[in-house]
Amino acid sequence: MTDPRSATTDEFLWLEALEGEEGERALDWVKARNAESQAVLQARPDFEPIRQELLQLLNAQDRIPHVARRGDWFYNLWQDEAHPRGLWRRCRIEEYAQPDPPWTTVLDLDALGQAEQRSWVFHGANALTPDYRRCLVSLSDGGADAAEMREFDLETLRFIPAEDGGFFVPEAKSDVEWLDADTLLVGSDFGPGSLTDSGYPRQVRRWARGTPLDQAPVLFEGEASDVSVGASVDRTPGYERVFFSRSLDFYNEARFLWRDGQMLPIDLPSDMSVHAHGPWWLLRPRSDWTVAGHTHPAGSLLLLEDEAFWRGERQPRILFTPTPGRSLDDYSLTHHHVLLTISEHVASRLEEWDLSSRPPALRTVQAPFPGTLSVQTLHDPELPQDRFGDDYLLHYCDFLTPDTVSLARAGSDARTPLKQRGAQFDAQGMTVQQFFARSADGENVPYFVIGGPGQGADTPTLLYGYGGFEVSLQPWYSGTNGRAWLTRGGRLVVANIRGGGEYGPQWHQAATGAHKQRSFDDFIAVAEDLIRRGLTRPERLGIMGGSNGGLLVGACMVQRPELFGAVVCQVPLLDMRRYHLLLAGASWMAEYGDPDDAQDWAALSAYSPYQNLRPGVSYPRALFATSTRDDRVHPGHARKMAARLLSLGQACYYYENIEGGHGGAADNQQRAQLQALEFAYLWQQLGGA
Repeated sequence: MTDPRSATTDEFLWLEALEGEEGERALDWVKARNAESQAVLQARPDFEPIRQELLQLLNAQDRIPHVARRGDWFYNLWQDEAHPRGLWRRCRIEEYAQPDPPWTTVLDLDALGQAEQRSWVFHGANALTPDYRRCLVSLSDGGADAAEMREFDLETLRFIPAEDGGFFVPEAKSDVEWLDADTLLVGSDFGPGSLTDSGYPRQVRRWARGTPLDQAPVLFEGEASDVSVGASVDRTPGYERVFFSRSLDFYNEARFLWRDGQMLPIDLPSDMSVHAHGPWWLLRPRSDWTVAGHTHPAGSLLLLEDEAFWRGERQPRILFTPTPGRSLDDYSLTHHHVLLTISEHVASRLEEWDLSSRPPALRTVQAPFPGTLSVQTLHDPELPQDRFGDDYLLHYCDFLTPDTVSLARAGSDARTPLKQRGAQFDAQGMTVQQFFARSADGENVPYFVIGGPGQGADTPTLLYGYGGFEVSLQPWYSGTNGRAWLTRGGRLVVANIRGGGEYGPQWHQAATGAHKQRSFDDFIAVAEDLIRRGLTRPERLGIMGGSNGGLLVGACMVQRPELFGAVVCQVPLLDMRRYHLLLAGASWMAEYGDPDDAQDWAALSAYSPYQNLRPGVSYPRALFATSTRDDRVHPGHARKMAARLLSLGQACYYYENIEGGHGGAADNQQRAQLQALEFAYLWQQLGGA
């Protein structure tokens, strides 16, 4: 009998090819499927109006320009109709509150791409503190994760050519840190043996300006089985230090302090999140941690003094302990405070600890509720004197309330409004309700229902989910969903299933590895609960998810095909036999398991969508969307799933954007096109407008 795990049984293996003759053959298949899908969906009368509306939203001039602080400047990447790839620009911090700040263009991505005949996508910049004169700009060709890095002068606003001594790192999935003005710590692709099995850096090299990169000495090295290695440099005055780490898997890390030429192991659990902040260490265990006679549950936040840590003391102060329904979503640091963003049944609360008090003092911050709060600290610990040390930006939104950004200061509830997004759709009469569905094992799973008044079981309903990697689906404001779906008469449902982080690490760990089926059970339970409540019926119920969420909707489509009338499966994992062999897939084995291990494969094979398609079963006519330039989740997953469905006589739609990376699109034109195809498909399948 042929081993079902063997690639030799895969008749569509050739669709994984990205280069050479097989790659051309696969791309011809893609172009033919694209043409077929676009011919049908773009012919719908609602396609072009939706595309135009979404493009208008994406390019709107009244959007909030989100910023990153570097010294005295706020930096922003702005994309609109005139600048599809974007202007990287800046204004003084004091100018940001103006209705129309006097932005200075730092780099014009469209002009650069035109001059160099490259499809450049901006992937950020790493600036050297404390003067912020030099930075490394990351540029991706077509939006892939792999990017090249070039040194840029933020005073003259010019690249520094390599022939003039500028740093240049060729295209790769690199990790680069400034050690000093003339030295970089570089993890990149240096040839055979320099990458992990996941395709990320295995070595960190010390590269001196003016010397060949390939001759830079190796300073730190991990194992091929690691996910990656990396370095971080802390220039906080009085606490200067360099850390190295090995990511053993997605959730475990071996850490080292580089001191006097030695790598000193940091003696803490490998699955703990660790952050050094001046005289403090902040510790966030992902599993219960018993130390000094006390057990700190997973999801806690603990504070330890730096000096005490190096003396070997492990008696931390407790800043947060999770309780049922209450978990730590995130924390941020100002000069004297720790700000905690706490999730209460997927709505945000804000608390702060004043570390300048002895002992540290806790205060509840009065902030909007319910909805999503996020804190963006303005503190720069590497500046000797920071005038914004205790300032932060507070962002708030919910499903029906547009985003606002206010300037806040730790220790006070007073806030100054800075920016507010205008309403992008008419929410008059719409409501948000939270319900709980009972999953197959009895767990209560929360979900949100967003819609208009008087909607019943005939309402086209879109159920969205993710359920992986401890990612929480907090309420967000979406003009796209509002314009293309809600105001046209649809209902939106967001499921907070296990595998996500809505209730902390344990909510995530309950649906990993051999227990991944619980994510699918939870999602199916929400769908059934919607039907039981009379809010929809299968013919009117569509599901959508991307990446791990693509696996989610793919598995649910295969397991319960009669339950759904539409499936939008975006940049998905679908072939769980081969996912670990494709691009970054090996890095996710801590989430899903190892297909080459017989016990793990027994669980994977039970739900892997590609392997579980069966002849004679009527599946919903799904839409698979991916990107040729996605170098994180291989487009072969979506290609092969569509091909197998077609071979079984099952109709489906397929769209593969040639650019875009894992986000599926490289600019607003491509985003509007992709999203309009998805919504035109949903209206076709589910009826209505």
